[in-house]
Order: sequence, then C-alpha cells, then structure tokens
Amino acid sequence: MRKKALTLLGLILFAGVAGAQSIRTMNVSYVSGKDTVSAYLAAPISGGKHPALIVIHEWWGLRDWIRETARDFAGKGYVALAIDLYRGQITDNPQEAYKLMMSVPHERAITDLKSAFEYLAGLKDVNSSKIGVIGWCMGGSYAYLAATTLPKLAACVVDYGNVGTTRGEVEPIMCPVQCNFAEKDMTYTVKMGKAFVSAMKESGKSVEFHEYPGVNHAFMNPNNPDVYDKVEAERAWKNIYAFLAKRLKK
Repeated sequence: MRKKALTLLGLILFAGVAGAQSIRTMNVSYVSGKDTVSAYLAAPISGGKHPALIVIHEWWGLRDWIRETARDFAGKGYVALAIDLYRGQITDNPQEAYKLMMSVPHERAITDLKSAFEYLAGLKDVNSSKIGVIGWCMGGSYAYLAATTLPKLAACVVDYGNVGTTRGEVEPIMCPVQCNFAEKDMTYTVKMGKAFVSAMKESGKSVEFHEYPGVNHAFMNPNNPDVYDKVEAERAWKNIYAFLAKRLKK
C-alpha cells in the first residue's frame, strides 16, 4: 500500500507540463529506507511504456546541468530520474564538494539506488525491464555501484568514475556497461578503466570502453570551463546515446 501511495504521488506531480520538447518535468519524493528523499523527474509526454534512467550527479550535488541532462534524455524518449544523494545540498566549491561526497554513507547510497529503481519501475509509463543508470565523476562511481547491486538493471554508463578491476569485483554485474574515460584523468585513470574491461571480459560480461584523447576529468560538463572539451564531449554523448538506444530501446 505504501508503494502504491508513493507512485500515485509521482503521477499527480507528473501533471505539470514544462519545456519545449514535448516533455514534462517535476520534483518528486519517494521513500528510501527511513528517509523521504526528493528527486527531479523528466519524462516524455507521449503515451505508452518508455525506457528509464537513474541519473546520478557529480560531487557538486544535483545542480542545473544534471537537470538539463535529465530533460535531454526525456526529449529522447526516456523517463529520467535525477536522484539527490546529498539531500538537497549543493556547492560550487571543490573543498566543500569533497566533504559532501565523503559524508554520504555507503549503505544509504545503496538504499537510495535501490529505491530509485523501484520508484521508476512502479511508474505506469515506464518499461520496468528497460531501466538503466548513468553518472559522472562521483555519480559514475555510484552508477558502477548500482550495476553491482541492482541485478535487474538493463544498462549502465560510467562516465569517468571509480570501477572495480578484478573478476571478483565485477562478478555481480548482470547488465552491459559502457565506460567513458579521459586520457589525462589522474583520479579515475584510463589504466583503471582498461583493467575493468579486462575483468568484465574475463567474466564473460558485456562491456564497452571509450577513451577520449587530450582531455581531463569532467570534460563533459560545460560548467567546468577549465576542463570542458566540446568536441570530445559531443563524441562521448554520441557514444552514450547509441549505447543506451541499443540496450534500452530494442
């Protein structure tokens, strides 16, 4: 009964129409463990069942770029749920961002991911067999974590995030994974990404790897002018769209 009530709440909030690309957006709330958490939902107006995505923010928190990304996915036919691991906190200060990232309890994050999946699966316009996850930086690390803990995920995209490098670490992963790594990233290195790919292949799992030359960590976010690279970001988006369409729309 509790789950049905929460789903109904989401549908009521879903009534507001926003944006110019036949999508609707809304702030929603759902239960995650002992918490009631907020998220940003963007969805196509068109009827029928749609594939869906859990969208996970960088260490800055749920800022405008992530909401823009959710709307972009909605315009391409996905129901996108941008979750908030920070419970409303955001920052543009790297030191504060690091503190926020380190303050997220591991088990709470896992519960948030599971609850986000269940929330999407319970929406009447979502195809529950076609739910994926995508994240950047810290969010990329949590996208990988989602793949290791949510066996019903249909796809995972890790954008320069932390990934496992051994067969034992990747063994729980049941869905195809795409990795996008920056050549000059000294935090989540290309070496790590390639080790992950080797472990996935040794375990007989589906994996796709892309390295972007000459760019650094966070090169996809245009709000990071020191590292943003328009050409490589566009190439990354092309790869992401193709991967998700193959895994979630067929």
